[in-house]
Amino acid sequence: MEGSQTFAGPTPTRSATLHHLARSWLWQSPACYLPIARFRYPEPSPEVIGPATELVIEGYMRSANTFAVHAFQSAQRRPVALAHHLHAPAQLIRAARRGVPALVLIREPEDTILSQVQWEPDISMRAALMTYVRFYRALEPYAGAFLTATFPQITEDFGEVIRRLNARFGTNFDAYEATEEHQRLCFELMQERASEVPEWRTHVLRYESGEISLTELLEARPGFPSAPDAGSDDAWSPSSSRRRTKEALRRSWNEASLRDLRFRAANLYRAFASTAERARP
Repeated sequence: MEGSQTFAGPTPTRSATLHHLARSWLWQSPACYLPIARFRYPEPSPEVIGPATELVIEGYMRSANTFAVHAFQSAQRRPVALAHHLHAPAQLIRAARRGVPALVLIREPEDTILSQVQWEPDISMRAALMTYVRFYRALEPYAGAFLTATFPQITEDFGEVIRRLNARFGTNFDAYEATEEHQRLCFELMQERASEVPEWRTHVLRYESGEISLTELLEARPGFPSAPDAGSDDAWSPSSSRRRTKEALRRSWNEASLRDLRFRAANLYRAFASTAERARP
């Protein structure tokens, strides 16, 4: 699950890296991973796919997952039951097998991995690249059952992504309008999902998963501490400090020892991104 971080330079540890790699094997199996996820994440978000799920939104971490969830829910006239934020292919594989509409998010591998090793500084860059490859390789046999959206499509024209989703699955979800007010509200609520006030955090997480509407969330909002500064540095919105750190990490990204993994990640990205482009009207 995503969370707040201090974006210092990465310091990988063997134990954290091995745990991360082990999880990336397990997360490919719906039968094995999803029961564990239900136990591990008892809060309203992340949400595991179930009988009531209307839509799955999933991608590898640092691929605009949180923005996609908040932009989607903010556009709907009613709450939509979402499964999201596991960052596990098992969630999408289960959706494919059950015929549940699913949106796969994908971001260019270099920016994804550099962002991830800042957010999880105890994970090595090699391990992060390996898990990126495993994530999308596990989805290749099911690619025809999903709609794919790239990071620029999600962040720059999410309304069009929802329209393509409706065309692909015959759904009738409301399209997102990227007005200044809508964008501001999305980023504020993205920050507030990490609130130190447990009751308010639960409200925001319930909203993400479609348990309450945006109207209900905003009606409850005045009873809690004011929202943090929308320009503050957090785990889900851009920041100058993270950009500076990321630039310093690009030297490690270009190491010769990672050439094969970079090549495999790039090929997977091109394959999934090409389906996103072909899906455009």
